[in-house]
Amino acid sequence: MASISFESAMEAPLKKWLPLFAACLGTLMLLIDVTIVNVALPDIAADLHAGLSSLQWVVDGYALALAALLLVLGSLADRVGAKRAYLVGLVLFALASLGCGIADSTSNLIAARVLQGIGGAAMFATTLSLLHSTYTGRDRGIAFGVWGAVTGAAAGIGVVLGGVLTELLSWRWIFFVNLPIAVLAIVLTASVFPASPRRADRAVDVPGMLAFATAATALTYGVIRGGEHSWSDGRAVTALMLGAVAVALFAIVESRSAAPMFPLTLLRNRDFGATLLGASGQTFAAFASTPLVSLWLQQQLHMTPLHAGLAMLPMAATAFLVAGVFGRLMHDAPPKWTIGAGLVVIGIGTGLLTMIDAGSSWVALVPGFVVLGAGVGVNAPALVSVGMAAVSPQQAGTAAGAVNTARQLGLALGVAVLGTVFHGVAKADQPMTLSHFVAGLDAALAVAAVVGIVFGSIAFGLFHHRSPLIESGKTEREVVAA
Repeated sequence: MASISFESAMEAPLKKWLPLFAACLGTLMLLIDVTIVNVALPDIAADLHAGLSSLQWVVDGYALALAALLLVLGSLADRVGAKRAYLVGLVLFALASLGCGIADSTSNLIAARVLQGIGGAAMFATTLSLLHSTYTGRDRGIAFGVWGAVTGAAAGIGVVLGGVLTELLSWRWIFFVNLPIAVLAIVLTASVFPASPRRADRAVDVPGMLAFATAATALTYGVIRGGEHSWSDGRAVTALMLGAVAVALFAIVESRSAAPMFPLTLLRNRDFGATLLGASGQTFAAFASTPLVSLWLQQQLHMTPLHAGLAMLPMAATAFLVAGVFGRLMHDAPPKWTIGAGLVVIGIGTGLLTMIDAGSSWVALVPGFVVLGAGVGVNAPALVSVGMAAVSPQQAGTAAGAVNTARQLGLALGVAVLGTVFHGVAKADQPMTLSHFVAGLDAALAVAAVVGIVFGSIAFGLFHHRSPLIESGKTEREVVAA
């Protein structure tokens, strides 16, 4: 009898946390795929004969799909149910991962990466809703804390796992590894989450979705195309003009829509606008240069994929440590210090990376990565909670989606802009020398550093002195629960 009681006591907590495990498994998988590909880029380039612009789209195709569809898929999830949307996202992500792994050309790989991004957007848009409906009270706070830690660890896990799989097996296994993980997540999700309620009356802002997706894609394509060819290139000019028109159209559509995907009135809120600025600036300044750093480590310093991944680990490890030790305390700190000043620190850290020269080894990256990681560890934990606290409880879900969208859009545009800067300075269309590569890399890192410092300074000035969490009288758990 004692044995049965002990087993029952052990089974109860295990069963209680299975939904959290399922949600974290899917989130970890989709976020790892943002960075896991970076270390594999040189092998992909050699195997598929890919140029720099194609490699940029291997990264950007995924980030753009996430950015363009997070908000709209969140709305669709309300209509069909969060559990169903999460399951569909998992299945699509798994099929797209298989497509990435068997791709025989860069165009097929990019197309599969876009499909991965669509599946990832459906998953990312629904995990918080699933956890909110499954847990209550203290358990809900624990669940969101664990989920937040997983999102913070994903970047570091991605670069190391990408290096291990690429070196020991091949670059294709950075995608094949998703298949067993996705199957496990699908089985768990189907069995441990209760059915989610549906809101069939929830309107879907199709015109807004199309305008936003067109703007993001056209502007990113225009920047990449212009940097690779010339700014007078017909396709580049056309894409940039189309992007500008789409931005204006999006503003018009959202201002007149009865159920806008993103209410423009939110931008009148200084704290919320500063949070969006901090979110986009963070991924631009901290992560958009990672593909170029990976290429330098492997193509110029001739490091293996595994060693390249380990060389970039100090940044992620520092961010995880700082966020883990101080994260809970920083939620009550004024966001001008966590988000604004944190982003300035990120910019300073990225600026330190420009100290590398033609004779540098990977060790030259460590001081910059440590400072950069500290900035990310301060900045990242506060973004979603501050953004949600800055608006009314009825708009909290939209705010969370907008912050995550800003993150992915900052990454997508950052990769495009920094690739363009690198291409122009390094003369990437000519035989590449180490000095040319380093000159291009330093220029790209300098631009990323300026973005971090400028965006952080603006956000610092926009934020009110006190934390929105304190002003609203809410705890972080209450904000997320709303």
